[in-house]
Amino acid sequence: MLDVNELIPWLRLSLVNGLGPRGQIQLLRALGEPVAIFAAPYDQLSLYVPPGVARAIVDAAQVENSALIDTTVDWLNAEGHSILTLADDRYPKKLLDLPDPPCVLYAKGDLTLLDCPALGIVGSRHATAQGIQNAQAFAKHLSEQGVTIISGLASGIDAAAHQGGLLGRGSSIAVVGTGLDRVYPASNRPLAHQLAAAGLILSELAIGSPPKAEHFPRRNRLIAALGLGCLVVEAALGSGSLITARQAVDLGREVFAIPGSIHSPVAKGCHYLIKNGAKLVESGADIFDELSAPLSLFSVPALAKKSSKEQVDQEDNSHPVLGEMGWDPVDFDLLVERTGLTSEALCAILLGLELEGQLSCLPGNRYQRLARAV
Repeated sequence: MLDVNELIPWLRLSLVNGLGPRGQIQLLRALGEPVAIFAAPYDQLSLYVPPGVARAIVDAAQVENSALIDTTVDWLNAEGHSILTLADDRYPKKLLDLPDPPCVLYAKGDLTLLDCPALGIVGSRHATAQGIQNAQAFAKHLSEQGVTIISGLASGIDAAAHQGGLLGRGSSIAVVGTGLDRVYPASNRPLAHQLAAAGLILSELAIGSPPKAEHFPRRNRLIAALGLGCLVVEAALGSGSLITARQAVDLGREVFAIPGSIHSPVAKGCHYLIKNGAKLVESGADIFDELSAPLSLFSVPALAKKSSKEQVDQEDNSHPVLGEMGWDPVDFDLLVERTGLTSEALCAILLGLELEGQLSCLPGNRYQRLARAV
């Protein structure tokens, strides 16, 4: 762990305008630690970075600490706050698989989670009720076995994954696209407090950094790198979750996807991934099967699969109306036709099933059955 005087050159390097992680890594490889970089003349720096960036480094070397560095040091003094650099023994080694690992990481919470086996879980911000249930159930199931759940603190699937992870001993890590003095979206502030108290929040962005569109692809590559694999629960084509999955593949990580209805826009991204080699999963045990070798290094127990008979028995015990409903969204009038019930009788049954958490009421007077994810 670096003291403040050793940390400040790393902070200054990370804050040079226009440099970015790739440029930082190039300079560190060529010239050594930040102190040596700031001691280098312009002509030498310009061999490795564009002239404007080289000039910015020279200028940064000639001024005192900026107000932002003073603010950052004040932030660091708060309980549970940490800053990790590439020179720190606590820096997560999995990030070194990236071509552009951040030279500085800001952290709030339990750093020991960085040494635990982990799985990324990502998906749509506009998730269905089934997707929310699946994300939380998979995350809880895996966390109970000691797997740490990583996600991005977004609405929808991310938030559900964090909530599930916090319910087990594996807990959860949020990698965010803002400075750690901010919470985005603001609706997740209570969840962020939970993660800071019982999990971990990470960012490579400086204190005070707002949520900008370009920050989130950078965040996604960290989610992909920190886990042994990545599970996509729901995703539209072209979503950020598919970018995370692609980055995971590039890093040699496993990619998993949960299939959905062929009529659902947020299932199309998962189906695309499955067509292109992602592992189709229906339970946490499917993920453990694929990750058995790396998980064995952490002494994580295997999950027992349910027998086909147990699965059939579970389905046989469901309400007959659920059987008529199927698994795709269905409108009320069609369900009246399928069941032969009166509208009044069907309304009462549907309300009871909704209260039991077995179905969800959708816009347009439609209903969808909710599966029990395991």
